[in-house]
Amino acid sequence: MKSFTLQRASTGIEGLDDILGGGLPCDRVYLVQGNPGVGKTTMALQFLMAGAERGEVALYITLSETEAELRTTAHSHGWTLDGVTLFELDATAMRTHDGDANEPYTVFYPAEVELSEVMKSLLAEVDRIGPSRVVFDSLSDIRMLAQDALNYRRQVLTLKQYFSGRACTVIMLDDLTGENYDGQLQSLAHGVITLEQMAPVYGADRRRLRVGKLRGSTFRAGFHDFNVLKGGLKVFPRLVAAEHRKPFSPEPVTSGVPAIDALVGGGLDRGTSTLILGPTGVGKSALASQYVAKAAERGETGALFTFDENVGTLLFRAEALGVGLRKHVDSGKVMLQQVDPAELSPGEFIHKVRDAVEQRGARLVVIDSLNGYLKSMPAEEYLVIQLHELLTYLSQRGVMTILIATQHGILGSGMTTPVDASYIADAVIVMRYFESGGRVRNALAVMKKRSGSHERTIREFTVGPQGFEVGPPMKAFHGVLTGVPTYTGASDPLMGSDDADRGF
Repeated sequence: MKSFTLQRASTGIEGLDDILGGGLPCDRVYLVQGNPGVGKTTMALQFLMAGAERGEVALYITLSETEAELRTTAHSHGWTLDGVTLFELDATAMRTHDGDANEPYTVFYPAEVELSEVMKSLLAEVDRIGPSRVVFDSLSDIRMLAQDALNYRRQVLTLKQYFSGRACTVIMLDDLTGENYDGQLQSLAHGVITLEQMAPVYGADRRRLRVGKLRGSTFRAGFHDFNVLKGGLKVFPRLVAAEHRKPFSPEPVTSGVPAIDALVGGGLDRGTSTLILGPTGVGKSALASQYVAKAAERGETGALFTFDENVGTLLFRAEALGVGLRKHVDSGKVMLQQVDPAELSPGEFIHKVRDAVEQRGARLVVIDSLNGYLKSMPAEEYLVIQLHELLTYLSQRGVMTILIATQHGILGSGMTTPVDASYIADAVIVMRYFESGGRVRNALAVMKKRSGSHERTIREFTVGPQGFEVGPPMKAFHGVLTGVPTYTGASDPLMGSDDADRGF
């Protein structure tokens, strides 16, 4: 029995080809649908240009936009459309059913045009050009000419049958408008791609697509974020962690502060995730920066994504704390990127993390903070699911991940976290303020570490120009993590550094 290899036509969009398993199966009819302005025309032009680059004959048949409008769209992306034939059907190909067939229309409303004559003109152009790729833009115009759903469905079926015996891959665009919209059209197409555009209360519009079906071929189901940028569509396939397994050697990753490394049992393990919890300003970002800087000193690449803090402020504060992060950013060992959750979709953010790991070789990734990450998601439950998939992916690549979560409140037991990610993290470090002797002091403790043992003590710490200093276990105190502890010892065991009286 001969093996069968399915030939595919690249869409010209790398992320979409990945979702489709390499592209659209050739010589079939596909439906791309979505509301006006979502990016259908741009996707269609990229599909045709990808074919033209391979020496294929590409034809764009437009019933709604003029050739000038299409070229303007192409120019906005920096394209010339060389090799793509544009056929403006409404201006040059429509004929009257009772007039001279040699006279084109100049001014006629679609309702005054005989649909059968339009279809004849359309198919005559296809016969003349002999394309291997065709785009029809759009079916809503054919629907309007058809007047009723039955006639419309019959014409679309005629189109499908016409191309069934030809070596031609066809994309039909539909803007989902009109009174006679027929959802059964999806059953006639070999594949359906739906583009959606959502307008949040604040921030840029969010776009996503979904492959509804692709007959005879597997594809990555679900929603995938995309953007329309200069140069075309940029699609960010949904992350599936199981597809990215890579062997690595588990080993401890140290911070460079012996007392902190002892607290976490010798170091945080490669391929694990650590959640640092605490109120604002307690030192969470400083601790994460310490791990990043130490990794850079070992020659490893790190990536720090900050949602909440300006890059300049973060670097200035790191220098003030003796971390020395700036030199590693300048050398390229640390990738520092500020993320605006109002402008960046979750799918695009994951794409940036993947690029840092797969293209730049990052071995340590910091997300600062989950509060900002949460703002980029429509609902909390989706954040946790996507975060779990991201952490699984990073774990399977041998990357150590640090997540920072800012808790609401400063002192007391009533502090809350906007999203509970403690159960999906492999280790949890808690940082707290507490009051004693008229001072506001800092304490930290390791609450969890799945990959090995750790100290269960609570220690005071300070962070200043010399970096982190960690004191002995606070054995004579009770209730430190509540913020207002009780002291039962005979002498003051707390750290006496002047840094305890200053904030950084």
